[in-house]
Amino acid sequence: PDDIRAAACYQPAPLSSRRDTVQNYICRTCGVEFTESEEPPESCPICEDPRQYVGWDGQQWTTMDQLKAEGFTNELREEEPGLLGIGMTPSFSIGQRALLVQTSHGNVLFDCISLLDESAIAEVKSRGGIRFICCSHPHFYDSMVSWSHAFGGASIYIPEVDRRWGMRADPGVRYWDGAPKELTPGVTLVQCGGHFEGSAVLHWKDGAGGKGALLVGDTITVVMDREYVCFMRSYPSLIPLPASAINGILGAVKPYSYDRVYGGWWERVVPEGAAEAVQRSAQRYLTQIKGQVRA
Repeated sequence: PDDIRAAACYQPAPLSSRRDTVQNYICRTCGVEFTESEEPPESCPICEDPRQYVGWDGQQWTTMDQLKAEGFTNELREEEPGLLGIGMTPSFSIGQRALLVQTSHGNVLFDCISLLDESAIAEVKSRGGIRFICCSHPHFYDSMVSWSHAFGGASIYIPEVDRRWGMRADPGVRYWDGAPKELTPGVTLVQCGGHFEGSAVLHWKDGAGGKGALLVGDTITVVMDREYVCFMRSYPSLIPLPASAINGILGAVKPYSYDRVYGGWWERVVPEGAAEAVQRSAQRYLTQIKGQVRA
């Protein structure tokens, strides 16, 4: 939805004209960090794809250091025991937050953001660091390689079918074949497709007080009333998905028990009865695209 894709409320400072070293440039619209270069890339392929958009002021770039200089910081919130939300303040790019699942077998970061500051590093290290990084889809890849480096080379899982959307190469990247992958006991990465071919969710068996939680980004997006979810090919361009894609998503998550869904943004959570909400929402969606409109 457009309301969660608002630009940060500031005027970006110009990039320094003096570049003594290469930089990892970050797209200001989608927030994704690119491989080191002396000059900003000519364009952002992620934003030029029909599922995203180039900002109204044209392609603009920043860096991690510049974001810090402009006053951006990380914001951390306890979502529930064992689950830490990590966002940015003020809001940047599409405004999402990451989620850190904490387990005795190592922590998993699901989805990423553009900024990582010293206070966030210290807090995450105090909770055991990060062993694995994975994402719902490329719009949330952001600075995942910088995050990996800050935590001792955490392994990054990118689905093979979305390989071309990884904008920063790194030895820590593992290309995943799309089969359900248990990263740590009870924490499973599940490819669903839909929004992107490799769009995924993370099932956390111990979440929601042991009833199970599904972390979804916007593979399955939590809508404003938080009693329903929705599914789209493109959110900013309002491109729907076909019935086959919706059924594919439902089939992918069917084997997993969950009572709560965490969407990709602060407070976008279905707190209970989430499995039923996903089924109910899918049926509502399928009814609409078949032309069987209900009041």
